[in-house]
Amino acid sequence: MSRADTGIVHLGLGAFFRAFGCVYVADAMAASGGDWGIIGVSLRSPATRDALRGQDWAYTSVSLGATGRQTRRIEVLNDVLVAPEDPVAVLNAMADPKVKIVSLTVTEKGYCHIPATGALDADHADVQHDLTHDVPVSAVGYLVRALQMRRAAGDAPFTVLSCDNLPENGAVVRGVVLDMAARIDPDLADWIATEGRFPCTMVDRITPATTQGDIAALARDGINDAAPVMHEPFGQWAIEDNFVGGARPDLGAAGVELVTDVAAFEAMKLRMLNGTHSALAYTGYLAGHETIADTVGDPVFATYVQRLWAEIMPAVTAPKGVALPNYAEALFDRYANPAIRHRTWQIAMDGSQKLPQRLLGTLRDNMDAGRASPCLILAVAAWMRYVTGIDEAGAPIDVRDPLAARLRSAADGCDTPDQVVRALLGFEEVFASDLAPRLLGPVTEAAEVIWKYGARKAAQEIVR
Repeated sequence: MSRADTGIVHLGLGAFFRAFGCVYVADAMAASGGDWGIIGVSLRSPATRDALRGQDWAYTSVSLGATGRQTRRIEVLNDVLVAPEDPVAVLNAMADPKVKIVSLTVTEKGYCHIPATGALDADHADVQHDLTHDVPVSAVGYLVRALQMRRAAGDAPFTVLSCDNLPENGAVVRGVVLDMAARIDPDLADWIATEGRFPCTMVDRITPATTQGDIAALARDGINDAAPVMHEPFGQWAIEDNFVGGARPDLGAAGVELVTDVAAFEAMKLRMLNGTHSALAYTGYLAGHETIADTVGDPVFATYVQRLWAEIMPAVTAPKGVALPNYAEALFDRYANPAIRHRTWQIAMDGSQKLPQRLLGTLRDNMDAGRASPCLILAVAAWMRYVTGIDEAGAPIDVRDPLAARLRSAADGCDTPDQVVRALLGFEEVFASDLAPRLLGPVTEAAEVIWKYGARKAAQEIVR
């Protein structure tokens, strides 16, 4: 079939964007046309490129409902580049004036920022490299150097569209881009600040990692696909409608909510979905539950997550037309979907980058308002137990986190739970210096219960 020309380059082409953004863009072009084909960029591994190349970049999107699955062929990708193999090709693709949007899903750690403050981490090794080399290695570096190429050619900048779970994600990526650009060329930073656009977004679709079992199941049904994506039926995308020259696909026709301010959507989703997801990931993993569905199938954790929402909702301003209790009820149904095997271990990754926006912001608001938050406190203590790298049965935990080695080293130097808590609260990348002392007492109490009785018993004591 004839495909649309490329109008979007996407950095960090993983399962989520292929199950989410690519589907919405395909729907937008089906409704209204336009040249919005996508070049995907893998910033680390060639695995996705290698799997898709033999399929002419097409793949199967599999929607997993409680009563069955639906499959759909997605043909919006035009190419997949692997940045470490040919970084210049990536820069040239981004610098092409036909490209109007560069989107990204690089996870929280990919922004090379300090999670507690949002500022560029100038000491980050990738940042240090990108400040002194024309060929970058970080997502931020690619954005800055490609924008530099656009400016030198006299072309308009592209819109930078973050699709990661960060509060005010557009503002965060704008901040780190401008900071890096200013260190390279202050005039470049001024041009980006004036001409560039960085809309904030909220993205929502649960996308578990595809397994070999998933691939084999499709093959038995006659669908041979080396890189399908599995996802829940639900999807929601809210975008601040602020694009360079107004150039974007007709996303509204695809069901995207185009709004003037996405902050309320972001805060609701980050705190009520991502916050409880992280809390269930750490407590559920420690209790021996493999998936979120398994975890909420345990009556203790089903009650625990309901209590979590009761603590979180007072710290959330609902978007217009949304009733937070109804939103929480719908979230529980999504979590309990037996067809979605979203592993607690997968969600637990990169917790040092996630805690500030998913849990700690809510805790700060509740503490400022004098509201008790025992379930949120328990989640923080469970994260601390998790990153020690040893589970409740004494078995090792494969902790995937940019601070994993430092966190483990700090914990290994402690003899008691209260010492672990004190040591980990000292990580200012995670815990702001004014918040850590306020958390010391309550988190220590929760940690002592977890260490002595386990996460499930600790949750049971709170919710009884």
